[in-house]
Amino acid sequence: MFEELAWENTPIGELVLRRRRLRLESEDIWEIKLNDGYLMSSQFVEGEIALADLALATVDGNDLDVVIGGLGLGYTVQATLRDERVGKLTVIELIPQVIAWHRRHLLPLGEAVAGDRRCRLREGDFFTLAKKVGGFDAADPDKLHDVILIDIDHSTTHFIDPASASFYDADAIAAIIRKLKPDGVFALWSTDAEDGAFVGVLHANLQDVRVERVEFPTPYRDEPAFNLIYIGRKPASCS
Repeated sequence: MFEELAWENTPIGELVLRRRRLRLESEDIWEIKLNDGYLMSSQFVEGEIALADLALATVDGNDLDVVIGGLGLGYTVQATLRDERVGKLTVIELIPQVIAWHRRHLLPLGEAVAGDRRCRLREGDFFTLAKKVGGFDAADPDKLHDVILIDIDHSTTHFIDPASASFYDADAIAAIIRKLKPDGVFALWSTDAEDGAFVGVLHANLQDVRVERVEFPTPYRDEPAFNLIYIGRKPASCS
C-alpha cells in the first residue's frame, strides 16, 4: 500500500512523489515516479551514496567546491555534505518541483539538504549549462570546481529524456572537464552494464579512469543488484 504525497505535471512528464511500506514492521520507502516508470527509490541508495564517497576519496584538499547534476531524493547530496572538507556544494536540478519538495521537507532528507549553509539548490538544465562557458555557479561563473558528480539518467545509454543522448559524447564530456580544476575529479552514476564507448571518451579527457561496481542485496532476485560509478581525474597540466 502507498500514499501519494505530491503530483506534478512537468515538461518531461507526470511526476509523482509517494511513500509506501512493504510490511508493517518495515521502514517507509520513498519513491519518485516519472510517467509509468520509477525515477528513484529510497529502497536502494547504495550507488548514489558511493558516487559521492568514491569521488571525494579521490580528490585532495580542503574547502572543496563540488557540483552535483541531479538532486533526486538527496542521498548523493547528503553523502557529499558529510565530508567536512566540502566548503561549497551547488546542486543543479531540472525539475523545480523536486527542489520544492526538499525545501518543504516533504522528503526525509529535505531539512539536511536544503538547510545546510554550504548547499545551494539551483534550478536548471545541467546539460545546457555544461555546454556554456564558465563554471556552474551562477554567482561566480568563472570559478572552476574540484568535483563534478552526475546522477541524472539511468545510464549513458538509457535516458530519462531523449534529449540527454548527446551529453555523453566526446564534445559534451570535454566541456564538462573544462569546468574542473586541474586534478579535479569527475564521477558519474549508472545502473546499466559498463559502456565501453563511454569509457573511451573518459580516457580521452581524464587520467586514472576506473569503473567501480557497487553491489547491494535486493529481495527481488537471488543475486545482488549493482550500480556502476565511472571516475576519472583531470590532468594537473590541463587548465
